[in-house]
Amino acid sequence: MGWRDPAEVADPNWTEPPDGFERNNSVHFLVSPKDKPMAEAVDYWTLVEPVWLPLNRSWDDGPEKFVRRFRRVRPEVGHLYAAHWCQSEVRNGGFHQFFSNTTGLLAPEALEGFRAIGMTDWAETLAEAMKHFGTPFPRDRDNRDELLPMHQRRPRDEWEPFFELDKRFYESTADWEDAANTYAGRAVADGRG
Repeated sequence: MGWRDPAEVADPNWTEPPDGFERNNSVHFLVSPKDKPMAEAVDYWTLVEPVWLPLNRSWDDGPEKFVRRFRRVRPEVGHLYAAHWCQSEVRNGGFHQFFSNTTGLLAPEALEGFRAIGMTDWAETLAEAMKHFGTPFPRDRDNRDELLPMHQRRPRDEWEPFFELDKRFYESTADWEDAANTYAGRAVADGRG
């Protein structure tokens, strides 16, 4: 294995650069030589990092434009990106935090990501939390905020619709990094990462 300039790699993380962005040839990421199967573990972040800032910067362009840009990312990289954001937000402040932040627009993609990665407990918990918003899921942050309760001075379990789901997510035996790294390793070995 080695570090290569993305310009030298036939299978970059983007299917094509998103509107307004050019390929950044100074970013390096892990690749597998074509003549050897990927035998070592892959850190999932090596797949996510090249798309991290371009996608994060595109949030301010609105949910529709963001989703269009997101869909230009290879599916496996998108799964890892969306699932990473969801687990990070939920572990930090629960589903309320995830849905109230801009990152909440990724809920459908995070659900797909958890399923693809094999984290079915987290996928089921997220799917249940998303039901609070109805169908179709609101991508717009203001629309989600209108459906979220305000923080109150009462105990959280009395007003927070996600209280039990947060507990279920926290108590899950799922190991995010192991599952994400295994998924990334399979994607790289199959030439999809």
